[in-house]
Amino acid sequence: MTTQSPALRRRRAGLASAALLAVLGGSMAAPAVAAPPAPEVPVEPLITTTSTWHYLDDGSDPSPAPAGIRDWTAPEFDDSAWPSAPGSFGAKNGRLDRVGPHTPTTLLNHYLDGMGAPTVPTYFFRTSFDLADGVTDQVASLRSTITYDDAIVVWVNGVKVAGYVDGRITETTNVEYAGDSNGDPVSSTFSADADVLRDGRNTVAVALHQDRENSSDIYFDMSSLALIPASVPGQPVVAPPTRIVLTPTETPSTSQSFSWLAGDASHTTGQVQIVPSSGGETRTVDAYSAGVAGSNPNQHFSATVDALAPATEYDYRVGLEGSWSDWFTFRTEDPNATDFQFVYYGDAQIGLDSTWPSVVAQAEATAPRSIGSVHAGDLINTSGNDTEWMNWFLGMQGSAVSTNVMAAPGNHEYSGDKTLSTWKANFEYPHNNPSLESIGELADLANGDSDVARQYAAYFAHWAEFATETVYYTDYQDVRFITLNATRDTTFLTPNGLPGCSGDECPSARVAELWTKFQAAWLDGVLENSPSKWNVVTFHQPVFSTSAGRDEPILRAEWVPVFQDNDIDLVLMGHDHTYARGYVDTDATDTAGITTGPVYVVSNSGAKHYELESDEKNVWTNNGATQVIRGAGVTTYQVIDVSDDQLVYRSYLAEKTADATTELPVGAVYDEFTVTKDDAGRKWVTEAGITPPTDPEPESPGEIALSARTIAVGGELMVSGSGFPAGAELALELRSTPVSLGSVTVDEDGAFAQAVTIPADTVTGAHTLAVILPDGSEVTAEITVTAADENAGPGQGGGADGGAADGAGSGGSVADGDLAITGADSTALITGALVLLALGLGLFAMRRRLRTHD
Repeated sequence: MTTQSPALRRRRAGLASAALLAVLGGSMAAPAVAAPPAPEVPVEPLITTTSTWHYLDDGSDPSPAPAGIRDWTAPEFDDSAWPSAPGSFGAKNGRLDRVGPHTPTTLLNHYLDGMGAPTVPTYFFRTSFDLADGVTDQVASLRSTITYDDAIVVWVNGVKVAGYVDGRITETTNVEYAGDSNGDPVSSTFSADADVLRDGRNTVAVALHQDRENSSDIYFDMSSLALIPASVPGQPVVAPPTRIVLTPTETPSTSQSFSWLAGDASHTTGQVQIVPSSGGETRTVDAYSAGVAGSNPNQHFSATVDALAPATEYDYRVGLEGSWSDWFTFRTEDPNATDFQFVYYGDAQIGLDSTWPSVVAQAEATAPRSIGSVHAGDLINTSGNDTEWMNWFLGMQGSAVSTNVMAAPGNHEYSGDKTLSTWKANFEYPHNNPSLESIGELADLANGDSDVARQYAAYFAHWAEFATETVYYTDYQDVRFITLNATRDTTFLTPNGLPGCSGDECPSARVAELWTKFQAAWLDGVLENSPSKWNVVTFHQPVFSTSAGRDEPILRAEWVPVFQDNDIDLVLMGHDHTYARGYVDTDATDTAGITTGPVYVVSNSGAKHYELESDEKNVWTNNGATQVIRGAGVTTYQVIDVSDDQLVYRSYLAEKTADATTELPVGAVYDEFTVTKDDAGRKWVTEAGITPPTDPEPESPGEIALSARTIAVGGELMVSGSGFPAGAELALELRSTPVSLGSVTVDEDGAFAQAVTIPADTVTGAHTLAVILPDGSEVTAEITVTAADENAGPGQGGGADGGAADGAGSGGSVADGDLAITGADSTALITGALVLLALGLGLFAMRRRLRTHD
């Protein structure tokens, strides 16, 4: 739980004390003197885009030595000699032109000599606003939104309150290059405690840095700086929560996870209230705080509600007393249902305030039966940019409150956030990620006391923790949705206090490969043990890259064999800002438009676009795969219709550029295919308009006959067969515990006959005799093994009941008709047995009557 700052506590205590003194004073003094009204906190922003700033853009240092390095940020600094103008400020190649989507109002001097590179390293800005006496005591904090390119630092009254992309700033000089080349300007929202404010004049100072000497643009805008009033002592500010999102649990039929952002920094607790939509008792479930992330001062909260009823609609709201959200509705999974839809999005990332909400709106209209959405990473461009997260959630707000969001992190989720703190604050995912207990034989590398083993143990323990909420799975109505983390960066994959190790065997020499292998070992078990008919995996960087200059050989080497061996259905990826779909060549069939095996897809759902790789460097065709379709300049969303025996995949064109590689109109179906699978696991992937083949009943590989169906241990049995492939080598086996009975070669007529001996140590009872063909198919028959008969001669089975052996398996059959019977004629034995049985029943009935009359 977070606490109020000391200054805020003092201010609120002062308010309470003043109120108490007023009451006491009224009771002790007469006549009463009315207290002057408290000054009002300004409700409108004190700084906007059009505010006037003094600025310095000639490359000089505003407070050179021997002055203090940050003297220029203080309120008393004299900036009267600086030019002044209204915002926003910027330049593009020395001209007043668009900088990304923004056009500055005031042109900044771009170059030190006014003509060309090198660029001005640092620009300085100052502006001010006034507060009436007593106002600061009524303020909890200030909040501001800035847009910048490349790096920026903000001070209020000489106190640093914000810094973005400022890792290169040395604090030894004012004039220096800093930041990263992030493309278009970035927006961020920051807050600062009211301690930095004063009654009277307040000064805001900004340093804006170019990232390099040949940077093509520069931009700065403070679009808002506003004050947040302090609440009544002991009461949180009334403000509803935002960024509400549903995420699945491992058991979505009986539980549901909720996450949200508190409406105000004063909200230090959170709850979920939930009730069946049909009526009933309202439950209140406490949430836990996921902390503060990025530049937003508000707490994130998450809660998981269990003991829900399957296939049931619930109403819920989140927040706390006095600041609840609206009521929303969701439905738990129906384990008996088979028909539903889900949506698959590629990277949103760019155009979050324009393209993204349009794409989501189109998808929601196309998929009214959607149970949720799958996101292949790069939801945003910079993880520390709170405005981008705000816009992503605004785009998703209609669907995220009622259907589950299943997202994979991309490399941009790590941008400025190497521990994924913002990701894990925003989402609550199942904790069924890879661990030492779920990676199979790979865990053996961590056993022992050697330096190598100790280092493996340290890595595996760190990765198990790191994979939490980024590698997970959930089962929903016969679909297992699996998410992987494809980003490989040794800075976050290396644990603190890593044990020392030297030599080629040390895992530190191949961290990226092992992190991928760590997930592959877990994935193999997750797929092998999947109870669902359909299996879908999502991650960011594609195993088959599509855009120019990209390739992921480590992912391909470690993950594609797992996908292929387990015949996963859909592999959904992003990252390349293009579109492609295809298959591994070994899954091709003799019929055009029909394949088997996994389908690999790369898609793009944002406004960022890359070029396609050339034919000569095509990663797909150079690595044994085929692209059925590929395209650039397209923004798409995908809707997958799930039924009992089919997945119908359709990609829709949501937006396209002037250079798009398709002439289809926006709104058209861009790509389509169907995956058909029967209950036996036979699967076909068919292009639009192609009918999947109907498999005939498998032909019998042959028929077998046994000389008897009952035989004593150590006895000899004749096995014969017909209809088998000529020349085939057949294996004969006795089960339950498999025991080889030898082998036999089929003659040119497809027949064979072979005597086999039942091992003397065979357990008596029911057994299966199997004839196994080279391709693994088999024909079986049931036999009964009895105890040895000392009077039976060689070759006598010790049993009766001749005739064809019952039962056949694996497409085979047992021949009809009478078979040879070894041993004596059984007719007399059967007749005698029936007589004895009748006598026994008569005696039993007589005894019951006698007892009745006793």
